[in-house]
Amino acid sequence: MDILIHYILPFFGMLVALIVIHEMGHYFTAKMFGIKVLEAGLGYPPRIKGWEWRGTIYSINLLPLGGFVRLLGEEDPSDPQSLAAQAAWKRIIVLASGAAMNFALPVVLFTMVFLIPRDVPKGPAVIDVVEQNSPAAQAELFKDGNLLTERGLKSGDVILQINGHDVENTQDAGRYIRLNQGKTLEFEVQRSDSSGASVLLTAKAQSRWDPPDGQGPTGIQIRNRITGSAICQGSSPPDQCYEKEHFGLITSVKKGWTATWESLVLARNQVIAMFKGGGGPSVAGPVGIAQATGEVVKEDGWVTLLQFAALLSLNLGIINILPLPMLDGGRIFFVLIEIVRRGKRIAPEKEAIVHLVGLALIITMAVAVTYVDVARLISGKSLFS
Repeated sequence: MDILIHYILPFFGMLVALIVIHEMGHYFTAKMFGIKVLEAGLGYPPRIKGWEWRGTIYSINLLPLGGFVRLLGEEDPSDPQSLAAQAAWKRIIVLASGAAMNFALPVVLFTMVFLIPRDVPKGPAVIDVVEQNSPAAQAELFKDGNLLTERGLKSGDVILQINGHDVENTQDAGRYIRLNQGKTLEFEVQRSDSSGASVLLTAKAQSRWDPPDGQGPTGIQIRNRITGSAICQGSSPPDQCYEKEHFGLITSVKKGWTATWESLVLARNQVIAMFKGGGGPSVAGPVGIAQATGEVVKEDGWVTLLQFAALLSLNLGIINILPLPMLDGGRIFFVLIEIVRRGKRIAPEKEAIVHLVGLALIITMAVAVTYVDVARLISGKSLFS
């Protein structure tokens, strides 16, 4: 029962929601342009049950790890109601609409996260460790706009702002540092001098793309200083303190949009860091995602699952819009080639072969990733470790 509640139900619920949202984009834009939708299915064939309404078959299929919308004439323009018979701009909108829905969904999910009361780390954020020869250790220091001879951030410095953004806790500090990788960061910190008086300093340090193992982009480790009243967990003194936080609807929508944009920037930065020698992103298939979903629900609760689903939706949107055969982006690529060739289409049978090869590669990769996922699951390792 524990596996059912913490792993299977959250995974399938999240998967179905992401798929339905994606396919709804294709479905509604196709209907809007008068394109005949032959079938809208949840899961992949063989079909368990189907019913027809207004010329479209709505089906539930046996394999639950997917979904589809089948349009008339995706490569054959002989029927005026077919996808291929439509103007190029209409086809691009229909093909891109699934990914567009996956980019829009996180705004809704993040908005819900900010609406629901949740635990956030209690700040302020304090520098605990500064690695030797790191950008933080060599940072230029300013007081009242004047450059000091002393250099470097120090253990005990309280981070007040990064690049003009208020820092409330370690989550804020880590996010702003990673959002600005490759750039020079401006830290506003509070430091106690030799007499115990508080001094405001500004420090300028580079956020690196490829830090050494065990170091962050700037070379600092941060902790939340325990102050005031908070719900604390752990040993004495408590190592984790939280406070409840939530916002009104308008503020939550604004924060939801910001969180979505920042997630896209972080995803871009992770890819850039990988090519510049930093660590690459973890790759997982359905088994790995199911494991990660269960860990998120069990350890952090259902509110965190909304954040996890938002990130997966963004990943799904990014992958689908890439110009890869068989995916939406690959089909859009062929339409763009047609536009460049002034309306001259690539032969449907040639395009079909490219997509077939792409499907074979995707299946091969899926099998390999699933093997890795199962091996990790058997060994007891986590996707997040």
